[in-house]
Amino acid sequence: MKTARAVPVLMYHHVSPAPGAVTVSPANFADQMAMLAHEGYTTLGANAFSAYLAGEPVPEKSVVLTFDDGYLDNWVHAHPVLARHGFTAIGFLVSGWVNDGPVRPNMLGASPGVLQLLGHTASKAAIESGKTDKVIARWSEIHAMREAGTFEFHSHTHTHTRWDRVSADPAAKRTGLRHDLLEARATLERNLGETSDHLCWPQGYFDADYLEEAAAAGFRHLYTVQPGTNVQRGDPGNILRLDVRNKPAPWLKSRLWVHSRPLLSRLYLKIK
Repeated sequence: MKTARAVPVLMYHHVSPAPGAVTVSPANFADQMAMLAHEGYTTLGANAFSAYLAGEPVPEKSVVLTFDDGYLDNWVHAHPVLARHGFTAIGFLVSGWVNDGPVRPNMLGASPGVLQLLGHTASKAAIESGKTDKVIARWSEIHAMREAGTFEFHSHTHTHTRWDRVSADPAAKRTGLRHDLLEARATLERNLGETSDHLCWPQGYFDADYLEEAAAAGFRHLYTVQPGTNVQRGDPGNILRLDVRNKPAPWLKSRLWVHSRPLLSRLYLKIK
């Protein structure tokens, strides 16, 4: 078996017909996933990716799919496509945004009908007004995705707060972040029966205080928004990701070709 020289980690947020920032249309997402399947890519879950970073080999064409925030449209549009191809993805949940309630329709076997999906700007407004159930997947839908094997879920904190911006002093920043991280772990443990040491930084921000508090809370694998690829025996505390654009499969195919080659990836990002 040929083994990967590097593993790109792809970053998605919305998969939705509602246009907006950090959104890939359902048609382009389906095209991208069909390309991965046709080209023989293997999607890695958190354990396999962790093992790779620790030095274990993975198949040559390996990729990690990540989805930030836990949007409802991941259940409606992304989950059915992943199920079609037998792919798995990592979802990063803001645990304080998730609500209870019955499973809503998705594109697996039935149209979502009148289910309204909001664009990114409207989603942010709904979250800020406390109406998270309109835009975030419910625990029932999260359980359904886990059982299907299309998604596994890890922490994106409990409140998605930028404590460096809202705190009056460094001590308050660290206290707020500490409680946020610990509550996230407790909420995932209570609702999913387990938690992990994988954490995605809200808005990609972190500093020395953030790193120390994350380590103290038991998080070792830290996902950034910094572009690049990840090599065997790479740093689990600084996982690089590639922002996926709302473009058809050839665009993604070319990016994966570049970022599956460590030296070429670094050169590309340097001159880009």
